[in-house]
Amino acid sequence: MDQSFSEKTYQSLIQSEEMYRQIIEFSKEIIIIHSDYKVLCINQSGADFLRASKEDIIGAGVLDIILKEYKKVIEERIQKVVSENEPAGRIEQTILRLDGTLVDVEIYCYPVIFGDKKAIHSVMRDITEKKEIERKINEVSSPVVPLLADIAVLPLVGSIDNQRAIHLLEDLPSKIQEQNIQCLIIDFSGIYNFDEVVADYLSKVNSIMKLLGVNTIITGIRPDLAVTVTKLGVDLLSMQTMATVKQALHFLGVKYEK
Repeated sequence: MDQSFSEKTYQSLIQSEEMYRQIIEFSKEIIIIHSDYKVLCINQSGADFLRASKEDIIGAGVLDIILKEYKKVIEERIQKVVSENEPAGRIEQTILRLDGTLVDVEIYCYPVIFGDKKAIHSVMRDITEKKEIERKINEVSSPVVPLLADIAVLPLVGSIDNQRAIHLLEDLPSKIQEQNIQCLIIDFSGIYNFDEVVADYLSKVNSIMKLLGVNTIITGIRPDLAVTVTKLGVDLLSMQTMATVKQALHFLGVKYEK
């Protein structure tokens, strides 16, 4: 009886895994299953998107498509998913396809059991069009919003990549001087990626404002982002930080009406 039960259980697991493989294969999503940083499975949509055959991708290193400057961050992200057995939040990355072209994607990761291994089910979505729209918007404007004669807020929204960071750093000083701003509130509450690029931008913009004699207040750094910032080596204690723009205005003596 026990043997029969075990056999039924085994057959049920085999059928479940086969169904799982079929769902992956017929999905239009870009799906990669990997374990120990090696690709175990990729569906046809994923192989087509990465512009290579399944045979060339399966067994290859999953970090091979990650740009050098992001490999450590992604490696730590993978380790966290495995160790905590919890899904990782969405991130945006520029990845390298196997034909050498770059493409912007958003990535979701979930822990799974694949065969007899702990693995990660990664889903990628092409966001090239979205990123192109963001870049065009960033090319024509730097969102410095004047609040009073000498106070302005820089509300950062979306994600910051290298191109956007460079544009903001180049454009910001002239905007500050044109508007004769003495205090700039930089609000990060609308940012959903926080990596080396954002940390570097935060550090550099703070230094530039100091050189210009502008008082800077950083707002919107959530607790989880604060931990990431610290890990990336940015000294938040050297910066004036507050929870919200409203709190910063109150600190500056500005009456805030509901």
